[in-house]
Amino acid sequence: MADLFAPDDLPATPPADAPLADKLRPRTLADVVGQDHLTGPDGAIGRMVAAGRLSSIILWGPPGTGKTTISRLLAHAVGMRFEPISAVFSGVADLKKVFATAREHARRGEKTLLFVDEIHRFNRAQQDSFLPFVEDGTVTLVGATTENPSFELNAALLSRAQVLILRRLDAGALEQLLDRAEALTGRPLPLDPAAREALLASADGDGRFLLNQVETLYSIAIPEPLDPAGLSALLHRRVAVYDKDREGHYNLISALHKSLRGSDPQAALYYLARMLTAGEEPLYVLRRLVRFATEDIGLADPQALVQCLAAKDTYEFLGSPEGELAIVQACLYCATAPKSNAAYAAMKSAWKSARDTGSLMPPQNILNAPTKLMKTIGYGKGYHYDHDAADGFSGDDYWPEEMQPQTFYAPTDRGFEARIAERIAYWNRLRTERNAS
Repeated sequence: MADLFAPDDLPATPPADAPLADKLRPRTLADVVGQDHLTGPDGAIGRMVAAGRLSSIILWGPPGTGKTTISRLLAHAVGMRFEPISAVFSGVADLKKVFATAREHARRGEKTLLFVDEIHRFNRAQQDSFLPFVEDGTVTLVGATTENPSFELNAALLSRAQVLILRRLDAGALEQLLDRAEALTGRPLPLDPAAREALLASADGDGRFLLNQVETLYSIAIPEPLDPAGLSALLHRRVAVYDKDREGHYNLISALHKSLRGSDPQAALYYLARMLTAGEEPLYVLRRLVRFATEDIGLADPQALVQCLAAKDTYEFLGSPEGELAIVQACLYCATAPKSNAAYAAMKSAWKSARDTGSLMPPQNILNAPTKLMKTIGYGKGYHYDHDAADGFSGDDYWPEEMQPQTFYAPTDRGFEARIAERIAYWNRLRTERNAS
């Protein structure tokens, strides 16, 4: 039986002057590193290849993880014609040509794997144009995207394709690429062990970037192995993947918010640094910290909101980078403050009650009576001025007559709210005693 992972009709061997990444491009699915959960015998792709049948799929993963390579090898492994297009450079006219060509090949019994790179860049109408050709089997669609398909792809298209998630290459997978590069060139990288680790870290999980860095190292005459400082001076780090309007943005702000809520100042500071070093707008982070101070700390520590607003003023006054220290201080204050969402919960409960009860009138005794008519009909009659009471508390009922008193705000026993809870309990006791007398 033929080895489906080692087809005979592989692409031609790259020329001698091809980039190192092309020379090391896997020639079988088994050679793909870091994606065994998909390409292995028990993975979704492995099972499809073993069955000889391929369904439409969306490959979602970071740059440099093998999406294009897997798609090309997949077509060879199941004996399909490989037709690649890029959503960046293709329009409706290009799609029509692709579909027409695929239909012609289908008449001759040749199946087409249509690989669409950056598929999320097609608009909704363009994505819809795939549907009839996917449904009738003219093409099997393999789309590649770095963005969350849930946000970027039509629901109709997603319902016809299986989403497979490629993982960021870990240190072990990247080390395999280094080993292959050294085996191909026949010489070790000019790095000491610490610099080798630094090189792996600088790739940030991107195999293509790593091999480009390796190619640069081989192209330069380096008499002695470099240490981390020498490597840093020679090469640059890969810029972190972070789009301010994409999923990475929302993932990191979610991680920051939950680290703060979980009272982990170290993790919170890490995610704050991830966002700011990637170019996030500091005022956006400050807005989220202000929100956190009111939603997750509230009156457990009222100073949290003061700290966040002071950080905003400080940043606007000093600018970057000096003002970023104030953001750090606000972040650490929020992470280490006692937590309470009692105010947040009270707001939601009170808002619901206000919507449900409509336009009930407050009791007349607490209404102002600026006119003679209003006094005549009872506005303000029987109101007890709290400051006239010996303890500054009258114990009056302030709720509409048609409505029972409600409890929206239930302070916790944490931080300053513990003192608030004591006051409320004291007032409730006085109110009960005075209403009973």
